[in-house]
Amino acid sequence: MAEILNVNDAELEKLLNGDKPVLVLLTSGDGLRGDFRAAYEKAAKEQPGMIFTRVDPARNPKAAARFQADNGKPLLVAWYCGEVVAARPKPWASDLPLTLELVEAKVKALNPEAAETVVEKPTKAVVHSKPVAVTDVTFEQEVLNSDLPVLVDFWAAWCGPCRMVAPILDKLAAEFAGQIKIAKVDVDANPGLSQAFRIQSIPNLMVVKNRTIIFNQPGALPEAQLRELVKQAIAIDVPAPKPQAPPVR
Repeated sequence: MAEILNVNDAELEKLLNGDKPVLVLLTSGDGLRGDFRAAYEKAAKEQPGMIFTRVDPARNPKAAARFQADNGKPLLVAWYCGEVVAARPKPWASDLPLTLELVEAKVKALNPEAAETVVEKPTKAVVHSKPVAVTDVTFEQEVLNSDLPVLVDFWAAWCGPCRMVAPILDKLAAEFAGQIKIAKVDVDANPGLSQAFRIQSIPNLMVVKNRTIIFNQPGALPEAQLRELVKQAIAIDVPAPKPQAPPVR
């Protein structure tokens, strides 16, 4: 399984002179989005034909000068056969699929026989620009297994405050499409979820990221607070839970 290589100027130079595509993430850690960090780590595991690196530009001036990363902001660069294929300043998670497609096109143009083995085509994530209805059956797949953070709205048709929140969530779903998923759970139709999460008052807003509940609060919130909640959910870094060891028999 591939992993991200933390490299210095000399090590990076050797990799750039090799025959494999190289993704270079220039960052000191400041300003790097949590959603991008998770997507980058995932892509490194899924793309064995590509080298994923991380370089601190403050400690590696040659790399910083080569890619003009001297402003302290994160920069993602794709490199193949002696040239920059793509560059994304302050990258988002949604920048990765396009970057990988550009690398694939470059590899195919220069070496058609190797294109399929060097870069595996990533599965394109579905981008939801509207809230997604989630049920007892689909909650695990849509929420717990989501690559994006999920804002879950527990609601009911008879709930007045729920109707007040609904258009705001519609607006935020479109505004932050590809960065967060907004899910709606009808508590009347899905009593299993209501019981599992002890929902006693609606609307109840919950944020789940990497299978971890990072926010859970009953009551309607104004648009400004909801937007700030969405931004925090996207930015916060939540490590994926470690798999539990099987019980000893």
